Amino acid sequence: MKSLKEKRNLAITGVIIGAVAIVLMHFGNPGNMGFCIACFIRDIAGSLSLHNAATVQYMRPEIIGIVLGAFAVSVIKGEFKSRAGSSPLLRFILGFFMMVGALVFLGCPLRMVLRLAAGDMNAFIGLLGFIAGIGAGSFFLNNGFSLGRAHSSERIEGVAFPAINIVLLIILLFFPALLKFSESGPGSMHAPIFLSLLVAFLVGAAAQRTRLCMAGGIRDIFLIKDFTLITGFLFIFIAALIGNIAMGNFHIGFLDQPIAHDKHLWNFLSMALVGLTAAMLGGCPLRQLILAGEGNSDSAITVLGMLIGAAFSHNAGAASAVGTGPALIGKVSVVFGLVFSLALAAFITVRRRSNEKC
Repeated sequence: MKSLKEKRNLAITGVIIGAVAIVLMHFGNPGNMGFCIACFIRDIAGSLSLHNAATVQYMRPEIIGIVLGAFAVSVIKGEFKSRAGSSPLLRFILGFFMMVGALVFLGCPLRMVLRLAAGDMNAFIGLLGFIAGIGAGSFFLNNGFSLGRAHSSERIEGVAFPAINIVLLIILLFFPALLKFSESGPGSMHAPIFLSLLVAFLVGAAAQRTRLCMAGGIRDIFLIKDFTLITGFLFIFIAALIGNIAMGNFHIGFLDQPIAHDKHLWNFLSMALVGLTAAMLGGCPLRQLILAGEGNSDSAITVLGMLIGAAFSHNAGAASAVGTGPALIGKVSVVFGLVFSLALAAFITVRRRSNEKC
């Protein structure tokens, strides 16, 4: 009965997210990008002048809404807990590489599903890579890999990340001159601020209650043959698919897809990197935001790693170009990220198993 209730709640949350993505695209967000955590964090990095790519600069209220939604509900339900101290620097680095992979693919796992629901078959190649990356991460998890447990910390530590988001919202609403805004490109395309904030708050609240995670559902299938968490993943796809067909936005194929490229090897490898790092970190980009909103400073550090990863990707030219795919630096960055993450996972796994024998 508990499993059925969880699946029902995850299905409802998936429908909400899929519907929200369609609504945000209808009111101005870029095509096939109604809801993309990586893209939104990238735009925020540009708005804060961390990179100078003029076409991707906007203080996305969706990120603020997700964090504050998770924060508010966790406080109301008594689930807000300040905790930190579990390999923060390693989490920062893995968050960095998670973002590098996402921007070579041109989207996070959530956008991958939304792209697939709009007929973008390049996202199917990405999905295969994502599954492969999570499979590799699950192998190490099953053999003892862990970044350690977070410990209780001062309440102000856990509140700091939601507070930062409140400050960013105040700046966006009352002091926008402090920020950069794109005049063309994806950064200039956005739904009204309060609509974006409201629906993202709803997503953050729903995801907090259901533990929805784009990577977690696949990981659970690998590790414990549990199909509960994958329900949210599937219903995001179903809701977005129905919405795209109804709005005339479904166009199946590999070519001429919005904000995408058809370089299959790099779509596969980049999402493999995202899947691997998500498995090692214990959650996809959306899940990291939810955990940070609940008071987990380790996840907040991961999000900061993603922010700097976005800045690096555009300052160094590692992010893929629409249509043409990644440049050499993007390809090198993905390969290096995979090698580093696999080596780290193997090192920690072997070390922990050795300690257990001793």
